[in-house]
Amino acid sequence: GQLPTWLQGILLRNGPGMHTIGDSKYNHWFDGLALLHSFTFKNGEVYYRSKYLRSDTYNCNIEANRIVVSEFGTMAYPDPCKNIFAKAFSYLSHTIPEFTDNCLINIMKAGDEFYATGETNFIRKINPQTLETLEKVDYNKYVAVNLATSHPHYDSAGNVLNMGTSIVDKGKTKYLLFRIPSSVPEQEKKKSCFKHLEVVCSIPSRSLLHPSYYHSFGITENYIIFIEQPFRLDIVKMATAYIRGVSWASCLAYNKDDKTWFHFIDRKTKKEVSTKFYTDAMVYFHHINAYEEDGHIVFDIIAYTDNSLYDMFYLKNLGKDFEENVKLTSIPACKRFVVPLQCDKDAVVDSNLVTLPSTATAVKEKDGNIYCQPEILCEGIELPRINYGYNGKKYKYVFATEVQWSPVPTKIAKFNTQTKEMLHWGQDDCWPSEPIFVPSPDAKEEDDGVVLTCVVKSDPKDPPFLLVLDAKTFTELGRAIVNVEMHMDLHGMFIPQQDVKPRTE
Repeated sequence: GQLPTWLQGILLRNGPGMHTIGDSKYNHWFDGLALLHSFTFKNGEVYYRSKYLRSDTYNCNIEANRIVVSEFGTMAYPDPCKNIFAKAFSYLSHTIPEFTDNCLINIMKAGDEFYATGETNFIRKINPQTLETLEKVDYNKYVAVNLATSHPHYDSAGNVLNMGTSIVDKGKTKYLLFRIPSSVPEQEKKKSCFKHLEVVCSIPSRSLLHPSYYHSFGITENYIIFIEQPFRLDIVKMATAYIRGVSWASCLAYNKDDKTWFHFIDRKTKKEVSTKFYTDAMVYFHHINAYEEDGHIVFDIIAYTDNSLYDMFYLKNLGKDFEENVKLTSIPACKRFVVPLQCDKDAVVDSNLVTLPSTATAVKEKDGNIYCQPEILCEGIELPRINYGYNGKKYKYVFATEVQWSPVPTKIAKFNTQTKEMLHWGQDDCWPSEPIFVPSPDAKEEDDGVVLTCVVKSDPKDPPFLLVLDAKTFTELGRAIVNVEMHMDLHGMFIPQQDVKPRTE
């Protein structure tokens, strides 16, 4: 096929790549050592490269020729040949775990630098052109967080907004929203933007020892949306996991009888909206988008009725027949919540306060809390992306992978949230990755541009390829076949040519 001449830049992808080191194997697919890969678009041609992230975790494991650094689903133990004192010391040092820097989930832009990110307090700077691993950044030096999301947001000035969990810091467990500026003052040019990181606000956890797990958060023009779900980390179990010989993942528990609480933080005042909004128990990983309309916040997420998704990716479940054997017990649903922020204080108890045309409801209860029920927009999509120019604004289109009962994507979908129409791209034996939308330079409409996805073939003899679709019609413009073994990945970003610094190597 043919690529549009304007498509110039680098598509960066990140995900787990190596699951066996020496004689040791990871238990979970999300534990594998991070593998970065890139597709560089230049004058109608595509160049591919891949490289393992040379994290401290990678280096220690490769040097020992076995897994020596614990990951979320795999607890690593010291060499059995070590003497008893060294062993005892290792056990003690794991109570507040030193987390891994195997940043395998996403790519983040801060200032004009790029970082591989996971969900711990460590991120690794990378060179987007050579995929070389550069310095390690510890968020904890700048803000008291032990965990952070790998789905930050960017405001119009390019500042990064992200959230992290501060575990039992000064006797409190809280969720911190922080901002990393896109540039530093002229006189401090040598300093990193992290030195100017500021905490925007903190939200106390409903439980000191059971903070909620979260993978992303939402943002509108005036508000930050944080969902505190009943899928929680047990801190005491986590501190003793090493001694008990279990993984940190076993310290996550979902309580289906609990509530899911919504927090809305005013971006100007940095204060939380005082009204309490909640919905039924659910598990979510990905926010799609959010916006404000007539005194309401409208936000779209992909949610499940249980936490089975994580369990499916244990490697013992991913054998040769796993497409048949591994079935989701809860299909992901694209849920739209409509929350009336400007609601009448004298509204009648049990009345629905939503005045927008939607089947979503928000019902006032006797105690003043507001119980929200969503509108189901569609089912069976995951890894959602939008035209980021519409982030926090009223929008139409979601680009996503399509999953039915199996957790492995078999198609790419474009969903219109207003008309509920869905377009698909799919071919036999193809497993596409998260689709990334790239707007055309003179775009007039939300879907003017292309969608990029890496496609892995289920038959190892067939080569993988990069697929370029016209975002409007969802027809194929071209594909670049890559004669290497490529892995399914998680997330990534497109870096336009003008954002790539000149090569220094």
